[in-house]
Amino acid sequence: MFQSTAYQGTLSKQYDTLLTQLKGLLYEEDDLVANLSNASALLNQFLTEVNWVGFYLWKDEELVLGPFQGLPACVRIKKGRGVCGTSAENQEVIRVDDVHAFPGHIACDAASQSEIVLPLVKDGELLGLLDIDSPVKSRFSEEDEKQLRRFVDTLVENL
Repeated sequence: MFQSTAYQGTLSKQYDTLLTQLKGLLYEEDDLVANLSNASALLNQFLTEVNWVGFYLWKDEELVLGPFQGLPACVRIKKGRGVCGTSAENQEVIRVDDVHAFPGHIACDAASQSEIVLPLVKDGELLGLLDIDSPVKSRFSEEDEKQLRRFVDTLVENL
């Protein structure tokens, strides 16, 4: 499910390579915007069938748009609203096979059909979340979820 032919082997091995690249980008860099920008660009470059990859940051009791790759997006999302707001409220990963079946889904890009949202939590505090949209239904597998959790954990460790 990766675009580059440099990513060979099983999906797990492909994500291992992606994590190695993420660690290299994060090494000795502590700027939040720089790290989230590179993380979203890295995912956008190598994941196939995605149309939006980015971050929302938790500020003043709402999600605020952060670094991303894709079409312009919703700037602010209230806790509990849509997939992102629900993930923020519950601080849990949400993988949606069909966004049109998700109650209250916020359609920033009409082409989006499926979505995965992973909260960024450090020391019990919500920092924000990673949101990835796809124009393909059921794009994100259990393995994608598992590996993207590793990606987010690595990122959070370096924030």
